[in-house]
Amino acid sequence: MLTALIFTALVGYLLGALPFGYLVARAKGVNIFEVGSKNPGATNVRRVLGPGPGNLVFALDAAKGALAASWSFGASSSKLTIDLSAPVSLLNGTYLGADWVNMGMAGLVGAMLGHSFSCFTGFRGGKGVATAAGGCLVLMPLGALVAAAVWVATFYASRYVSLASILSAVALPITVFFQGQPKPLLVFSSLASLFVIVRHRANITRLVNGTENRFVKKPAATP
Repeated sequence: MLTALIFTALVGYLLGALPFGYLVARAKGVNIFEVGSKNPGATNVRRVLGPGPGNLVFALDAAKGALAASWSFGASSSKLTIDLSAPVSLLNGTYLGADWVNMGMAGLVGAMLGHSFSCFTGFRGGKGVATAAGGCLVLMPLGALVAAAVWVATFYASRYVSLASILSAVALPITVFFQGQPKPLLVFSSLASLFVIVRHRANITRLVNGTENRFVKKPAATP
């Protein structure tokens, strides 16, 4: 089982390390590491290049997290297989067993580390919010949906992406706890939440100092 977990985490890391933010910006002639916040995440891409590229990067980063958490459905200590019925059973509220959960968590941990410390970009990367969201939607869908709702409500109330990301990260383990999910998922969601918050430590300092950037709607162009 340990070998399977390590292999799953490694595959997850390589998936997470795919630098979609960098690649999408490069396709537009921009080195995302040199503009804006110099972060290759969807937020900076959106701020620099607009909602189209930004939303594309968010979707791709979320997809790699979901894939990393789900590709090994049905994995056991002896072999890795793909069981397409597994996510349906999970979404219907059926606990699939420790092996499946452990494999999914290992894959997502790898993806979050790969996204934040990509071997393809000199171990630079984003803050892991979109990648974590995609994986958590597979592993703990209700918690992910509540976290998404918190993100939307916080963002539209404050226009701070960082604050929305931090509060949504806090909402995830709280929801998992009150939902009565298995302990491994509670521990994992708590650690994933802490990881996202730590990755936002510079944003937290700016929020406290009142210097954090807001997303402000641009005025419509005058004809």
